[in-house]
Amino acid sequence: MARVASRKPGVVGQDHEDATALADALGVEVDRELLSLALTHRSYAFENGGLPHNERLEFLGDSVLGLAITDELYRRHPLAPESDLARMRANIVSSKSLAELARALQLGDFIKLGRGELNTGGRGKTSILADTMEAVFGAVYLSTDAPTSARVVVTLCEPLLSRAAGLGAGLDWKTSLQELASELGIGVPTYVITADGPDHAKSFVAEVVFQDRVWGRGEGQAKKAAEQSAADHAWHALAEAHGRETG
Repeated sequence: MARVASRKPGVVGQDHEDATALADALGVEVDRELLSLALTHRSYAFENGGLPHNERLEFLGDSVLGLAITDELYRRHPLAPESDLARMRANIVSSKSLAELARALQLGDFIKLGRGELNTGGRGKTSILADTMEAVFGAVYLSTDAPTSARVVVTLCEPLLSRAAGLGAGLDWKTSLQELASELGIGVPTYVITADGPDHAKSFVAEVVFQDRVWGRGEGQAKKAAEQSAADHAWHALAEAHGRETG
């Protein structure tokens, strides 16, 4: 995947330069105004007099992404049951995976954020990166056509598609971890959960323990998300420790 040339985060007035760099990384000609809009977070828009922001493009891009990935999985896995295809798709289009794509593109450096988000590390937030990635897909679709935008999505998501194929049905990380643990004969995982923050804005940390040893740790805004993240890390740690292919 092509990387965007680095620049100093937070510099305003480089809309077209940023859009050009991203279009080059995407490998397709994209309308510069649309791509600039895709990079405009609502916090920046509100702080600058109610400018248009990227949420409509995000809405569109979510469908562009979903259809492209669904079609690709259907074609790549002609014998896979619907349940496995659904798990693979859910993994690929998850916020975590989309944020992974955004980080590979250094997208955080180009997002226009309000002061509040900037001060709280908004450029690195999974939710903001994932939403912006969807908005970019929306901009690509409007600038090109359905086949071209699908090609861009599949090209960018190729590492995720390959990983999904390698893991097969084990894309629910808790299930996958339990299956691996059973194969290795190390018992069932124990999840230790801690919470922090006020009731309306709690964050959770989960640790996966096998035989009194912590194998994975994850964080999330919900217990299930933290557990899935911890299971993901534990699966890879166990697989690596026992010489398994991790994809």
